[in-house]
Amino acid sequence: MPMRQFLFLLLTLVMASSAQALTADEVKALVFGETEARVEALGKAATSAGPETIAFIQALADDAIKTKDDAVFVITGGKAFDPVSGAETPLPADAEDVINPNLMRSELDNALAALKLFHADENNRGAAIKTLTGDNDESRLPLIEKAYAAETVPALKSQLELLRAAILLGSSDRQKRLEAAALLSASNSPNTKTLLIGQLGNEADADVKVALQAALTKVEASLAWGDKLGALFSGISLGSILLLVALGLAITYGLMGVINMAHGELMMIGAYATYLVQTLFQKYLPGAFDWYLLAAVPVAFMASALMGAALERSVIRFLYGRPLETLLATWGISLMLQQLVRSWFGAQNVGVENPVWMSGGVQVLGNLSLPYNRIVIIGFAVAVLLGMAWLISRTRLGLFVRGVTQNRPIAACMGVNTARVDTYAFALGSGIAGLAGCALSQVGNVGPDLGQGYIVDAFMVVVLGGVGQLGGTVYAALGLGILNKFMEGWTGAVLAKIAVLVLIIIFIQKRPQGIFAMKGRET
Repeated sequence: MPMRQFLFLLLTLVMASSAQALTADEVKALVFGETEARVEALGKAATSAGPETIAFIQALADDAIKTKDDAVFVITGGKAFDPVSGAETPLPADAEDVINPNLMRSELDNALAALKLFHADENNRGAAIKTLTGDNDESRLPLIEKAYAAETVPALKSQLELLRAAILLGSSDRQKRLEAAALLSASNSPNTKTLLIGQLGNEADADVKVALQAALTKVEASLAWGDKLGALFSGISLGSILLLVALGLAITYGLMGVINMAHGELMMIGAYATYLVQTLFQKYLPGAFDWYLLAAVPVAFMASALMGAALERSVIRFLYGRPLETLLATWGISLMLQQLVRSWFGAQNVGVENPVWMSGGVQVLGNLSLPYNRIVIIGFAVAVLLGMAWLISRTRLGLFVRGVTQNRPIAACMGVNTARVDTYAFALGSGIAGLAGCALSQVGNVGPDLGQGYIVDAFMVVVLGGVGQLGGTVYAALGLGILNKFMEGWTGAVLAKIAVLVLIIIFIQKRPQGIFAMKGRET
């Protein structure tokens, strides 16, 4: 049933039993006259509105009201009804629409939001409070105080208290303004800071001004903490992405000594594999679309791992111990893979959608929201790290990889197929790059140049952490992410990047082995 029809049905059902029925005078006051007079009538009607009045206000906001002379008609389902009696009535052919100027429309929206403060659903009440935030009309104060007294959810009750305080701040009563300043000092919303600054410029009373300044100082301190925590979370989020990108390099470069300039393109393959899985789910399994990412993770890993294995068997196996040739060869391969993707998918970026459970975020403070997709990526990075650490330290493949890395001739003498281990290890590092691409697809667009923005940072993480050291990779990734985000707040993104690079160069000059040096390894 359409909303208008439902609301009008509600009007007719409650008409007989309502203690405060909608009157003809109220209807005319809301429809006819100057805008200011209609707004005033709306404020009076909303203060003690019954269900039928709410339905009429909704119809007015939906442009479902027509008039002829002094007669008013509510239009629903193609029929006309009398707003007072609810009876169906003929609609004159020359009936005119009611014109609602912008001011009236804004007031209608705010009035409906205020009335939704009494909705049974908690989410609707929260949305109504958010809509009313910033609307400091003192005429709404009785309604807000009534909603505050009836509210049972502590978080919403606190928001209503702040909304009430913001309205009191504009009161002509000095004591009410002092009370509002005390209440607003507990807020951590940027809107409150703006409100207090504006009121400070207009306040004439010295005592109130002192109270406002004290409240502003507390709010700014709270917001500063929000900014710091936000920078910390952003740094951890960036660090987790760098960690995912660098984990693959920790194997191919850190353990195997291969300078793989195509590592970014292996990430790109994982991202495009995620895009293809999303497309297949949209076409063939739309009902299960929210779970496509669970299928995309192993597909992205296998696609990049197979490509990595192919590269190792066809090119890289012939270049071990020749770093310059390896660098040039993998750089050429990276260009070929980029062009191949452009030929298949086009040069434009493709969009990968977040599942519903990764959309939105957690509002921790007024100026601090933690997006779900970033939280999931942080957890995913931790899971990949733990899985890789277990694989390297606890499995037969990991034992072979460590043995071949530390002493290839002795490992071969012990019966280890070193060529096969090289392929498995390179495929593993490539597969982890594919997982990084899958994660990156959830925070940005996917394009042929996706990996180019991360390859340099990934090498810096591996070198800074210590070649061959997973623990050092973790410290370096998180350290670079957090340092970069904190410096961005002081210097801007470009200068922060330059400053971080300079600090890394200085650190490597002083400690070439990185944060952690490889123990027991012959050079």
